[in-house]
Amino acid sequence: MLRCGKTAQHAISVMSFLAERYDRGETRLSSHDVAEKRNLPQPLVAKLLTTMSLAGLVNGTRGPGGGYWLAKAPGRISLAHIVENFERDDIEMMCPFGPGWCGKGDPCPLHDDIVAFEKEWSGYLDKTTLAVFVK
Repeated sequence: MLRCGKTAQHAISVMSFLAERYDRGETRLSSHDVAEKRNLPQPLVAKLLTTMSLAGLVNGTRGPGGGYWLAKAPGRISLAHIVENFERDDIEMMCPFGPGWCGKGDPCPLHDDIVAFEKEWSGYLDKTTLAVFVK
């Protein structure tokens, strides 16, 4: 449903679960817990959590009583903060008429709509935070 790659979608799913259970780090969730609740493979969840830990979005500890939790309040983590770790930002949408069409002379009939959609989507990711998942 989201207009981003599967990895970014899975990352949002993982982070939404951590947001649902956010309590300032009191509760720590294992990658197994998250994988089970979100119906995702545990190795994928572990990899996503590692990436988000390196990005400063989650904290984690190993061993008994260890696990992961959000590094910031859900309202301070936007979907853009998550997606940017899994999507390249240097790729432009290709013109439906083919590469090199727009930008050389008159734009295609869909150009303005596509540009507007891209801006709207970016704005949505920027303004939407994990707070929407807090119960």
